[in-house]
Amino acid sequence: RRIRRLLVSLWRAVSLPSLPLLSSMTWLHFLSVSITVWLTLLFVFTIVPAVLGVSIGIRRLYLTTLLKIFEVRIIVKEPPLSLQQGIQELRGSASCLHSEPEFEMADIFYFCRRGVESIVDDEVTKRFSAQELETWNLLTRSHYNFRHISLRLTVLWGLGVLIRYGILLPLRVTLAATGISLILVLTTLVGFLPSRELRFFLTEKVHVMCYRICVRSLTAMITYHNRENKPKNGGICVANHTTPIDVIILANDGCYSLIGQAHRGLLGMVQRAMVKSSPHIWFDRSEVKDRHLVAKRLSDHVADKTKQPILIFPEGTCINNTSVMMFKKGSFEIGCTVYPVAIKYDPLFGDAFWNSSKFGMVNYLLRMMSSWAIVCSVWYLPPMNREEGEDAVQFANRVKAAIAAQGGLVDLIWDGGLKRAKVKDAFKEEQQKLYSKVLVGEQEQGDNKSSEENPEEDKSYHGSANGQ
Repeated sequence: RRIRRLLVSLWRAVSLPSLPLLSSMTWLHFLSVSITVWLTLLFVFTIVPAVLGVSIGIRRLYLTTLLKIFEVRIIVKEPPLSLQQGIQELRGSASCLHSEPEFEMADIFYFCRRGVESIVDDEVTKRFSAQELETWNLLTRSHYNFRHISLRLTVLWGLGVLIRYGILLPLRVTLAATGISLILVLTTLVGFLPSRELRFFLTEKVHVMCYRICVRSLTAMITYHNRENKPKNGGICVANHTTPIDVIILANDGCYSLIGQAHRGLLGMVQRAMVKSSPHIWFDRSEVKDRHLVAKRLSDHVADKTKQPILIFPEGTCINNTSVMMFKKGSFEIGCTVYPVAIKYDPLFGDAFWNSSKFGMVNYLLRMMSSWAIVCSVWYLPPMNREEGEDAVQFANRVKAAIAAQGGLVDLIWDGGLKRAKVKDAFKEEQQKLYSKVLVGEQEQGDNKSSEENPEEDKSYHGSANGQ
């Protein structure tokens, strides 16, 4: 009883004399008004522009303000030397390789040096971790102890935490829930329409509208280049893969048919709702490894020119957006037009890379929604077709090289499956073949050249050899 009297006296002391004690009904009324104002502002300034496909300019002003806080630096790295150039540099004279080829003991040090470099700075393993930043973006996930450098930096970091978790995160969660709910409801309703043409028309509008809302839930600023090369029906769109939100980034500018494994839970509900109105391709777990079944369903889809282009990520895993790794050849064996797309993210505002071995999907989405923003550029490359005499692997490498060159990414020959598997013996044998070409390649070229210059002598030699 004494404690209660003391609390009442303290409340009366800190409150204004003319302000009565608010009742529970008053608090409920205040809460309902706040929620109404919040949803109204959300609807007017975010959902309506997303439906209409326009931008008010709030995100651009927000990013411009962040750019004034962050310092941007660009460092250009020299490309690595090839095997032949490395051995030439080690031997000290390029003429050694043009004379009579022979093995030198000094060549051993080249492979020793490359081995040590691979251990210290592995060009494959580091593609599966977050990209390093030259400057701090006020996120402890990039540099944990930087907020203790100075009082000014600590205040900026604290203010950023308040803005990201107190304002941006609730807004983004609300937008994401709205977009997912609209996909579930509208795609289901469109799926009941009897007319196939009307169903496809409304499906494209519904998907683009919902994906635009989802893009705004990440405060994503996307710049699309060369839209005249956008994928068309009856083709396959291939792109480098950094994150699951690559699908949202591309679908924000057009409608695609997706291909992948059927899931359960919320993602499974979304998949089942989407397939009712649009020809997506979902496989059961037992069917994923059946290459012939996958190829047949892809061929049947691209043969129908009324169906949307299929979106495929041939790397098969997420890479940290610094390089492009080996493309699986399956999607390049179909024999249809391939539309390459390069996606490049700016890690200064938030790292979009999904390290699936470290973070689950829910944890990853929470990190994305608590970042400053997602900023990226998308380039639509000219359509490419398989040339005469070119196999699927060569075609895949040509497409991969074009994507890497356009996006400013490193073109690597390694398989993204090395994230969870060991190096295949074929890669080791390839390095051995390259070194053997350094030793005997020049001699073979000289022999071939002399044979072309003296064809009669070569014929007489073979004739005498056969006679003997």
